[in-house]
Amino acid sequence: MGRRHETVSFLSDYGTTDEFVGVVKSVIRSIAPHAAVIDLTHEIAPHDVRAGGLALARCIQYVAPGVVLAVVDPGVGTDRRAIAVEVAGGEGVLVGPDNGLLAPAVAMAGGADRAVALTDPEYHLPAPGATFAGRDVFAPAAAHLCNGVDLAELGEAVDPAGLLPGVLPLSRREGDAVVGEVLWVDRFGNCQLNVDPDEVDHLDEGVTLRWAGGRRLTRRAGAYAELKPGEVGLVVDSYGLLSVATDRGSAALELGLGPGDEVTLVPAGDGDGNGDAAGEPTGTVSPVQLRRSPGPS
Repeated sequence: MGRRHETVSFLSDYGTTDEFVGVVKSVIRSIAPHAAVIDLTHEIAPHDVRAGGLALARCIQYVAPGVVLAVVDPGVGTDRRAIAVEVAGGEGVLVGPDNGLLAPAVAMAGGADRAVALTDPEYHLPAPGATFAGRDVFAPAAAHLCNGVDLAELGEAVDPAGLLPGVLPLSRREGDAVVGEVLWVDRFGNCQLNVDPDEVDHLDEGVTLRWAGGRRLTRRAGAYAELKPGEVGLVVDSYGLLSVATDRGSAALELGLGPGDEVTLVPAGDGDGNGDAAGEPTGTVSPVQLRRSPGPS
């Protein structure tokens, strides 16, 4: 018998127009009535595994101990694996497709302790078709874990190092310039960059932001309200990364920026900067592997 869990934290690209989210939550309720289901978000863009993985990584340190159910699964019905990954000495288990979605959050949680492929049909629902694994495979697995079923009972053990990694873009330094990428645009139009505030300490308060659509003089600010009307600034967001923002407006709309866009931060007045503002993105990426955690020392 494994550890019982009280909470399922649920993220998906299902949206809320159709019944998909409600059905998954009802399946969990029918198997594990004691478990509370917390909706992290269901508004990941359809099939956007990268965005889902980044969202999961942003919130994983704040979710309650228990099961994390994540479903952004464009390969549903194919031979991609369904997996469950145990982290934090059993405090948490992440359940979802083996497509890189879980990898950034597993890394943020300290690495994988154990992982299994969800191959035992005893812990699935009968499936009329192969296209709703969230209902038929992932939700039952999450619920049975809440009931104390041990991870090993759900299917064949797999080496976490063999699971598909997520890929996260890395910023880079080119002379005085810092080249980064927009990771995420939130509901308010703030553009989170993959740039740590320390990376721009060598720049003065005034910073020129360059991207394929143009350039804009910005400045670093401690809060959105410190920016004047129409002014674009660089604000450290709630996850500790730089974001391009305006006060009570959308920087994304103002500048035409979106996830995946390359941006370059250069000293104010450096009109040319480094690199080609109109060129193709050339940022490096880093694979995030689900390596087995070293365990307690």
